[in-house]
Amino acid sequence: MTDRASLIAKLPKAELHLHIEGSFEPELMLAIAERNKITVPFKTLEEARAAYAFSNLQEFLDIYYQGMAVLLHEQDFYDLTWAYLQRVATDSVRHVEIFFDPQAHTERGVAFATVADGILRALNDGEEKLGITSRLIMSFLRHLSEADGFALLDESTPYHDRFIGVGLDSSEVGNPPSKFGRLFAKCRELGFKLCLHAGEEGPPEYVREALIDIGADRIDHGNRSMEDAGLVQVLLDSQTPLTNCPLSNLSLCVIDDLRDSPLKTQLEAGLLVTVNSDDPAYFGGYINQNYLEIADALDLSADQLVQLARNSFTGAFLSDADKARHLSEIDKALRI
Repeated sequence: MTDRASLIAKLPKAELHLHIEGSFEPELMLAIAERNKITVPFKTLEEARAAYAFSNLQEFLDIYYQGMAVLLHEQDFYDLTWAYLQRVATDSVRHVEIFFDPQAHTERGVAFATVADGILRALNDGEEKLGITSRLIMSFLRHLSEADGFALLDESTPYHDRFIGVGLDSSEVGNPPSKFGRLFAKCRELGFKLCLHAGEEGPPEYVREALIDIGADRIDHGNRSMEDAGLVQVLLDSQTPLTNCPLSNLSLCVIDDLRDSPLKTQLEAGLLVTVNSDDPAYFGGYINQNYLEIADALDLSADQLVQLARNSFTGAFLSDADKARHLSEIDKALRI
């Protein structure tokens, strides 16, 4: 193991941009399909793995929704979440803030409670058995209407004390944050943190809408912010976290080469940027693989890698005391 790889391996870190449905490995998908007696269009594991290939966001979303169609019961959502937690425990992940997409399940006839109860039970076990703390973020699908979002917000009322915030994901182009302005204003009124995907495939104007018009607490992706100097200044002054997802960007052709990632520029500009895996089962790697590949591509220094790990806790929805505890754990790891 190289010095860089060993540093990444031992650094305690948080993951702030992870779609739990995007951690659905083909092996588990086939096993749950068999358990639920659902026919899938793959006869072998190799065929399933081959299907996890795409060249843009829409092609990815097509297979993403196809795969999750086998998730029907609370145990399915537990198994999905538990598998992710077990995997990232090996990457020295100490805290996760994960998105889930209830509309992708309720529109299939799966009850909101079935989805949420399975995920939450696994997150509780993750803290008890693996020492990984967590927060849950309910995402709205932006290709659906704002009215659909309000319906989900109402349906989820009994669980509002179980998740920390709300997100906005799915097909970005043509679905700007402003489409959901009233919905996010209501969510803010209810006390939720606001996390919006913006500037992945959409223009800098989408980031500006999310950050300035809606008042996002965190910008997910945000790559194209770098095209707008005024926006970069706002991000710097506000220290609004950016959740960069290097292998996702490469897989979805947001960038053609990891060397084109804005991450190092963002880091050197003093922005609160973090490294995350997004949908690791589909994008070629969990969080440490993202750290390693972006570090190699951009020749990140040891100090920059440590800063990224520190940023992951600073940008988390944790108390100041919890942040300080995690940051001290990084300092301890560096002394070993």
